[in-house]
Amino acid sequence: MAKQDEHDNQKDKTVTIVVDGTPHEVPKNETITYTEVVTLAHPDYPQHPEITYSVTYTRGNGNKPEGILSPGGSVKVKDGMSFIVDRTGQS
Repeated sequence: MAKQDEHDNQKDKTVTIVVDGTPHEVPKNETITYTEVVTLAHPDYPQHPEITYSVTYTRGNGNKPEGILSPGGSVKVKDGMSFIVDRTGQS
């Protein structure tokens, strides 16, 4: 039973976001950066920073429930938030 309680407590501290159709658990009440989102979609991104991506999101927080996440930017996560990561080419 303690294991289940521990799992439930962990669940209260995370939210599920969806990146290119794949769910990911991230800390609740945190922000996520452009680099973190792209890395979730493309795990080899840190080895290939010359490749640029377009990152859009929907189901976000507050006054800006959808938008574009630019390189160097970040956005506060919300349960059920969805990100689409598209390769745009080389910079």
